[in-house]
Amino acid sequence: MSALSDDYLFVVAIDFGTTYSGYAFSSRDDFKKDPLKISSNQAWNAGSARHFSLKTPTCLLLNDKEEFVSFGYEAENRYSEIAMDHEQNEYLFFQRFKMQLYKNKNIKGEMIMEDITGKSVTAMKVFALSIKALMQHLFGIFDERGLEIEKKEIRWVLTVPAIWSDAAKQFMRKSANMAGIKDDQLIIALEPEAASIYCQYLPIEKLSGAEKGFSMTEDGTQYMVVDNGGGTADITIHEKVTKGKLKELCRSSGGDCGGTSIDMSFHQIFIKLVGAPLLNAMKRQHPSAYLDIFRELEAVKRTVDRSKNDKVTMSFPRAVLDQICKTHSGEDLEAVISSSPYKGRMELVYDKIRIDTDLIKDLFKQASQNIIDLIRDSFAKVNYKKVGVILLVGGFSESKIIQDSIKATFPDKRVIVPDDAGLAVLKGAVIFGHRPEYIVSRIVRYTYGVSITSPFDPDIHDPARRTMVRGKEKCSNLFKLYVTIGSVVELGSQIEGRHKTINENQRFVNFPVYQSTSENPKYTNEEGCTLLGTLRIEIPDPSKEIRSLRVNLIFGHTELKVRAYDVQSGAECETVLDLI
Repeated sequence: MSALSDDYLFVVAIDFGTTYSGYAFSSRDDFKKDPLKISSNQAWNAGSARHFSLKTPTCLLLNDKEEFVSFGYEAENRYSEIAMDHEQNEYLFFQRFKMQLYKNKNIKGEMIMEDITGKSVTAMKVFALSIKALMQHLFGIFDERGLEIEKKEIRWVLTVPAIWSDAAKQFMRKSANMAGIKDDQLIIALEPEAASIYCQYLPIEKLSGAEKGFSMTEDGTQYMVVDNGGGTADITIHEKVTKGKLKELCRSSGGDCGGTSIDMSFHQIFIKLVGAPLLNAMKRQHPSAYLDIFRELEAVKRTVDRSKNDKVTMSFPRAVLDQICKTHSGEDLEAVISSSPYKGRMELVYDKIRIDTDLIKDLFKQASQNIIDLIRDSFAKVNYKKVGVILLVGGFSESKIIQDSIKATFPDKRVIVPDDAGLAVLKGAVIFGHRPEYIVSRIVRYTYGVSITSPFDPDIHDPARRTMVRGKEKCSNLFKLYVTIGSVVELGSQIEGRHKTINENQRFVNFPVYQSTSENPKYTNEEGCTLLGTLRIEIPDPSKEIRSLRVNLIFGHTELKVRAYDVQSGAECETVLDLI
């Protein structure tokens, strides 16, 4: 990975979300004068005034040649028109695909992704074209403002959940490379860290729940950041240290209990109501109506709260559903509701549907409990009494039910929600781009090491692992430890290991790199160990002599890095750490 270039005029952050994506930027000069002078696209047009948005859906539309057609709201609306013209077989439509990088435990560069109808494309192409679409939209804004900015004058920041694997982070980096962003212009930012940094700059009146006189910027202040996004909840705990920096107090944790879990539960209600075949028919034949239902749900998710006991009213594509119900069951939607388990809990009024609030609240129960369990687990890793604040960020944190559930469970903690919680990650990522050294230390999430072969020692090694190599007893698959899970690593910490070539004129050395959930694994194929990837080191000026190599794994950044040196000459070796 190339060293980060310091030659830039603007920082641009791309928040590539599960449900929504967006970008923000600031110039180097503006940041020096006012770090909060951050610009973003203020109005992604959803096609209706109610859904004017600061972000756009993470949706991509391609033609049958896998060429870009549109992204975001434009992709949603265009695909709806295509479906009404019965031409959807000539296109590919992808939505909410980011979660594949969290759920897939075997991420590869050639990984395949299916669109909503089952047609497949390489996943990296889908991510790269989406990133490129956001970049092109940005340059359109630059043109409108009369800013003549070239790609090479930008430092790019790409956000990812802190709980993502090293392979998932590398996948995003390579997707950005494919979109035209060079390695030395790109930083990966961890989403809860970015939000935490942003909130350091906010005045108290921008922090809902903060009392007069409260400050997050005093040295020694400890607080938890809970980033509730579309796909995941992502938790970290920070302490403010000297010179305006932050350190991580426990390794990040989280799970797939973001806002889309509510959508899936809502989807199940509709299956019980009208049946999966009818719902699938609506999705295929009238995708615009289907999308409108879930756009409406987005507004409801943010406004309904635990104290609300009357009905929730939602706009509803009644005419479309009446037509589909009559076609498939011979009855209109009102009759279908009357004969469903939801009789008396749903009511149609013209083009609106009124739903019992308790039914909507039930959608949040599992997600709320999962988030609370994650918060408890994180508190158990630190001194509970010292962490006085829970900072809620991310779009799903705007939900009143989520806020109220956390406040009720942790009444002794101050729960703070910044204005525009959904933009905290994006704007914080811009600040992080200007100050990537803001987080001075992090906690290692795994034990890292490489696989080596050593002379067999009967006093140390398992006899079952004894092998013969060129007439000598060896023990293979030994875990050579570099750093232990839970270790505190300063930014840029280099952990050194020594290795040797084994053949004359050897040109490359390849090491399998492993991670483990154990503190001190002995073998790389024991339980808890996972192959992370391969470290390839090029030997400068190969010779007949055995060559010694000094290999430094570099921790403390948002990504794992490596450097290697030939001991005899001191020359740095070309290295590639391939995780996908």
